[in-house]
Amino acid sequence: MSCNQIEALPKIATKFDMPPASKPSSHKLNAKALKLSKIAKYIKKKVLSMSTDDYRKASLFATGSFDLDFPIPDLIGTTEILTEEHREKLCGHLPARAEGYSWSLIFSTSQHGFSLNSLYRKMQKLESPILIVIQDTDNNVFGALTSCSLHVSDHFYGTGESLLYKFNPSFKVFHWTGENLYFIKGNMESLSIGAGDGRFGLWLDGDLNQGRSQSCSTYGNEPLAPQEDFVIKTLECWAFV
Repeated sequence: MSCNQIEALPKIATKFDMPPASKPSSHKLNAKALKLSKIAKYIKKKVLSMSTDDYRKASLFATGSFDLDFPIPDLIGTTEILTEEHREKLCGHLPARAEGYSWSLIFSTSQHGFSLNSLYRKMQKLESPILIVIQDTDNNVFGALTSCSLHVSDHFYGTGESLLYKFNPSFKVFHWTGENLYFIKGNMESLSIGAGDGRFGLWLDGDLNQGRSQSCSTYGNEPLAPQEDFVIKTLECWAFV
């Protein structure tokens, strides 16, 4: 190859010929650092103890610190209450051990009757948190998430994973405040979720007909329904299996 031929070859750029890479702006760096910080906080929160986890989750989601994409779960069974929007919002507040599971209909007043005793029977030997969804006769939707299946007990049971929620007039979740351990208590005559000073966050009678919701110290909640006393139109219980 002659010198003229060599000179005619296309020039190959080297790293020394490349223009210097532009440095990211301080705004982009700050935004990226903020995003990483939020992710780190979320991961740290997941490995905290159960009660502390939910207590911190309450303040995190209450302030709307960041948005996570939670896949809408599949339903095993037919709901008469839950919409896609309901499920999407509730997904962000499930305990970690319930995330990623299908929602299975365990009990429904439409299918199994208005009986607290029947509800208990349907949950025998079931090991899962339970999502209670209630629609009253005024079409308000609200309920509770319990850390375990419901059963008859002389004492309160459950953990700080339990919570109360409501959708009307806007979606709100009420996590454990740490004030007491009155999570769940039930007998054949009634079921109570959250209590303190003679008040109940959610109380249902043995016929699953009448209910009551008051502010209580367990969850620091607002009444879940516009009226303190309400009549149940439909009640559903979902497990995560």
